[in-house]
Amino acid sequence: MSADPTPRSSQPEAALSRWDHEGRPRARRLLAGGAVPMDVPQSVSTELEQLRIRVMALENLVISLLSQAPERPRALGREMATFISPRPGFTQHTRTLAAAAEMVHLVERAQHFQGWVEGELLS
Repeated sequence: MSADPTPRSSQPEAALSRWDHEGRPRARRLLAGGAVPMDVPQSVSTELEQLRIRVMALENLVISLLSQAPERPRALGREMATFISPRPGFTQHTRTLAAAAEMVHLVERAQHFQGWVEGELLS
């Protein structure tokens, strides 16, 4: 594995900023693909936005917990992603594949925060 050119002090900020570059555009593509009608009432749109905010908060909480966990819980997350992925001969459901990939992605993002000393600032 090659050395990360990002200085250690800016790695967490870079990992968190990926949401702006990776998560939101991907979510917009999913919505544009017909998962949810684009002409939804304002109340439903507001509820969806609140749900997105909660999911972001939970993702970041999971990342912070995994970053301080021993290797076994992270390995278990990867194993679970493999377990939920369709096996050969079964239907490849797009949402299941995306969920498995997202689980692995969360575990990988948590690695950016490993080894931090308690009380150290993120910025």
